[in-house]
Amino acid sequence: MIRILSLIALGLAASLPGRASPAAAATIGGVDHAPQYDFSEFFAATDRRNFQAMVAGNPFPALADAEMRARLLPVLQANKPRPRLTFTYGPTDTRPSYRLVLVFDAANDLGAARVCNGEARHRPATPGTVHVFAVYCRNDQPLSQATAWTAATAPEDRRLGRLFTELFLVLFTDQPLRDDRRHFLPFRR
Repeated sequence: MIRILSLIALGLAASLPGRASPAAAATIGGVDHAPQYDFSEFFAATDRRNFQAMVAGNPFPALADAEMRARLLPVLQANKPRPRLTFTYGPTDTRPSYRLVLVFDAANDLGAARVCNGEARHRPATPGTVHVFAVYCRNDQPLSQATAWTAATAPEDRRLGRLFTELFLVLFTDQPLRDDRRHFLPFRR
C-alpha cells in the first residue's frame, strides 16, 4: 500500500505546474492524411536519399535565421522518420518533388495546400514555446499534415527533439489509414 501511494505521489509531483513530465514532451494535433498518402511511396522516395526540408519562420528569435537553420538540421536528422534518409535544405533530384515543410508560428488559417504551394504566413510567437505546422508535400499536393508544440529554448533542447520524433511518427505513419466515413449511416439509431 505504501508503495502504491508513493507512486501516486510521484505521479502527482511530476504533473505540478513548472515541472515538465518526460512523457509530455510535445502536443500533437491536427493530424490529417490525404487519401493519396502511402507510406510505401514515402519510403521508396526517401530511403538512402536526400529529403528536402523547407523551414519558414524562426521559433528562436534570439538566433539569426541562418544559425537557427544550421542548428535545427542535426536535430531533424537525429529524430528522423524510419527510412534512412538525409534531411537537406537544398533541392533534391527526386521526381515528383517530395519535401517536408515546417512553418513555425503558422497563422491559424494557413492550410496545407497553400503551404505546398509556397505560402507561409505567421502569427506572433509565444516566447519559450515552439509551435510548428508540418506538411509533407508531393509537388504541390499535401499528403499529410500535423501541428505540434512544446516548450523549448534552443534547437538542441531535448524537448524539441522529442517533438520531432513524435511528429514524424504521425506525419509519416506506416499504419493503415481507415476511412471511417464509409461506416457512417445518417439517421441511424
